[in-house]
Amino acid sequence: MKILVLRFSSIGDIVLTSPVLRCLRTQVPDAEVHVATKAAFADLLRFNPHVHRVHALDDGNAGGGLGDLIGRLKQERFDQVIDLHHNLRTARIKRALGVRAHSFNKQNIEKWLLVNLRVDRMPRMHIVDRYMAAAAHLGVRNDGQGLELFIPEGREADPGLLPASHRDGPVALAIGAAHATKRLPVHRLVELAALVQGPIVLIGGAADRQAAQAIATAVGGRVFDATGRFDLLGSASLLRSARAVIAHDSGAMHIACAFRRPVVSVWGNTVPLFGMGPYIPTQLGLAHISEVDGLSCRPCSKIGFEHCPKGHFRCMEQQDLRRIAELVS
Repeated sequence: MKILVLRFSSIGDIVLTSPVLRCLRTQVPDAEVHVATKAAFADLLRFNPHVHRVHALDDGNAGGGLGDLIGRLKQERFDQVIDLHHNLRTARIKRALGVRAHSFNKQNIEKWLLVNLRVDRMPRMHIVDRYMAAAAHLGVRNDGQGLELFIPEGREADPGLLPASHRDGPVALAIGAAHATKRLPVHRLVELAALVQGPIVLIGGAADRQAAQAIATAVGGRVFDATGRFDLLGSASLLRSARAVIAHDSGAMHIACAFRRPVVSVWGNTVPLFGMGPYIPTQLGLAHISEVDGLSCRPCSKIGFEHCPKGHFRCMEQQDLRRIAELVS
């Protein structure tokens, strides 16, 4: 059976699809699993042994890029589509391919109720299981083995680029996230880094360089700034080699879970109740959540903002940094 899985973005969401890809390949007889994703994230799937082929969307060419992708997908003659993105783009692909398709439930109504009316109708189900439900008609069941990410030899970060003091199990502090209200402000990151014992590697993209430099300057030589120095898989390899990871509600959190690293996830305007908390079912004690309970304004969005809508940003300003540091000690 030739199966197409759709998930275009982003880092964490794609890593969260890995149990579905594994279970499709191992539980469906003679399954040939293909995935369509954005070109920027293709490396997250390209080396997965359960994936036969990755079909990349050139997102830099909006209309033509999708049309070109659809043309390539038509040539494959798929038997099934498993839609783990469920948006307008994937709807267009499903119409064009004209084969049996199943989509995951995004729980948009339940999220709206929680964000706007504080009415909690969210199912107590992780998004991995919601993804898995989209393949249930094929007899696929969650095998309970958790997330996966594969980094081939030669794509890891060169340890020689790190100071000798940071090559043997530092704490990885992943300072990035898609929106500002998901990130600790810089002064709080400085406070946190000062509380963490031992060497620290800062993980993030080029956009995080200014915050990273402020942290490194304030804390000193215990901090190595790796932001913007490595590609996606290189940065992932630094998370894999860390003795523990501190991350926001971000792709770095899910990558840490894929490598079974002890992880403390720090939550601001979003909440784990949305179903995307740290997922390590084989070792539950490795995953920790830090959030400020009792705030009537939270969650203020299912995604995030560039500024706190209330102006006080208590969901991050009141984080218990000492507890976070103790959890990775």
